[in-house]
Amino acid sequence: MILNKTVIKRILEKILLVLSLIGFFLVIYEEGFNQPFLSISDSHFVLKVILTIIWTGYICQFFLAKWVKFNFKKLVAEVLLIFLISVVLFFIFSDFKLPGLDAHTSVTSDRFLVDFLVSVVFLIELSKLSLGVGELKLNPQMIFILSFLTLIGVGTVLLMLPKATYEPIHLVDALFTATSAVCVTGLIVLDTAKDFTLFGQLIIMILFQIGGLGMMTFTSFFGFFFKGNFSFQNQLFLKDFINEDRFGQVFNTLLKVITFTFLVEGLGAVLIYLSLDNGLFEGTMDMIFFSVFHSVSGFCNAGFSILSDGLYQEGFRQNYNMQLIIALSIVLGGIGFPVVLSYYQYLKHLIKGLYRKLVFGESYRYVPRIVNIGTRLVMITTGILLLIGFVVFWVFEEEYSLKGIEGYGKFVTAFFGAVTPRTAGFNTVDMTSMAAPTILLYLLLMWIGASPGSTGGGLKTSTFAVAILSTLSIAKGKDRVEVFRREISNATLKKAFAVTFLSVMMMGTTVFLLKLFDRDLPLTSVVFEAFSAFSTVGLSLGITSGLSFGSKMVLIVTMFVGRIGILTFLIGLSRGVKNLSYRYPEESVFIT
Repeated sequence: MILNKTVIKRILEKILLVLSLIGFFLVIYEEGFNQPFLSISDSHFVLKVILTIIWTGYICQFFLAKWVKFNFKKLVAEVLLIFLISVVLFFIFSDFKLPGLDAHTSVTSDRFLVDFLVSVVFLIELSKLSLGVGELKLNPQMIFILSFLTLIGVGTVLLMLPKATYEPIHLVDALFTATSAVCVTGLIVLDTAKDFTLFGQLIIMILFQIGGLGMMTFTSFFGFFFKGNFSFQNQLFLKDFINEDRFGQVFNTLLKVITFTFLVEGLGAVLIYLSLDNGLFEGTMDMIFFSVFHSVSGFCNAGFSILSDGLYQEGFRQNYNMQLIIALSIVLGGIGFPVVLSYYQYLKHLIKGLYRKLVFGESYRYVPRIVNIGTRLVMITTGILLLIGFVVFWVFEEEYSLKGIEGYGKFVTAFFGAVTPRTAGFNTVDMTSMAAPTILLYLLLMWIGASPGSTGGGLKTSTFAVAILSTLSIAKGKDRVEVFRREISNATLKKAFAVTFLSVMMMGTTVFLLKLFDRDLPLTSVVFEAFSAFSTVGLSLGITSGLSFGSKMVLIVTMFVGRIGILTFLIGLSRGVKNLSYRYPEESVFIT
């Protein structure tokens, strides 16, 4: 039987998927184990062979793709990937070496390039496979939950590898760290700087990078480029994750989200690098990794640091430029992608109109209403909370954590103190030395958290704003909630009430269970820990590492539910209710 090109293409796709999977496991074996059965040179040789076969498969797939169906984006992506692999294979199999490198550095560079490319290929093939997840007989919320559970499971296994830590760690500690990273919380039971190796720290960074964006968002982006298109089912499935109602704009929105993320993280890393003191690091590579790690951690609101005392560590606590850069990254990551995209579209229309007026002399064109009520509420609420946090921190910490700090340093520290409880989790002061009013304010700020559609967690600014508006409306005797000449829908009001109530119940349950398992802990510290875990903040009053097994498991569940959203969690577990075609007689309930 003669196989047609479409069948050959499908066979190639399956072969590439299997090879990439084998290659990725071999990379994990090479980097994570001590090679008791296979030497580094042998495993590296096998990886080079696998990469060569994959390169050949991509070339065949490239020509078959041209014959079967032409897609420009897919064509460009495949050409770039083939070119990149070709260059790496040339350096590896030829005698050409970069000038200035000794033999050991040259071998290490070759090994890094091969491992990196094999991992990239695995990510691409996994992303292609993820586009078919919409065919599962599950609701989007359940798939969202399972994607996080899968990532946490994989992260736990990777952190248990011998080379990920300097000493073997307990399964619960690995699970806690993986959950904290994926859920971008930042609570730690182990010292990230001292207990985890460079390989382990890299795993943690990848976990909170993917967890911050959402695994489905991350893989769908790469899957589109190398698969060539989104089906209607893919677009229907993804539109809820990226808050895009227009089917034709799903990929463009996805592209903007990824581009904005990497631009902010890249710029943040460069600025952090420029602010560092060379004397605090062993070399340039250490400075680069430190900059990238903290930039990604800041934007994703993860709160992880590779400093034992966080940003409060001696030598870094006076680096106010770095603190300001990280604080701005936290704000940009927590403001929400829908807000960023709304103002991007607004400025785009504004600049286009101005350009046409200046160049072509056209009259003023009306800018369409792009910035909606939700966006305005998020911006106003965020601004008010930051201002209140800044003022309260400045006033009440005057004789506490701000004592001895003056001028620019005092301003940056107070601003950072207002930003970090908004699900960020970094500390530039000694948390145990803060005044009681500041701690109480932190509980409120942590509970409210970041904005919807962001990398942060918490109740969300828009939910809090709607709840306040609803309360004021009832107090004024109104039968509806109005703001900016618009009426908030009843569905939004019901959801805001449900989320608010469920969040309070969840945090109350967490406090109860923590006190049940660790009865000797101070109540204030326990409450602070529960709020921090549920809102995926990561700040602590110093009790996390000493928690019992039961308390750690409680916080793991709390961080997970807080990251995916308690309402999303409940909807995912429920079977759903069909639209009701009837109504019962309405009756009031007496409420004082």
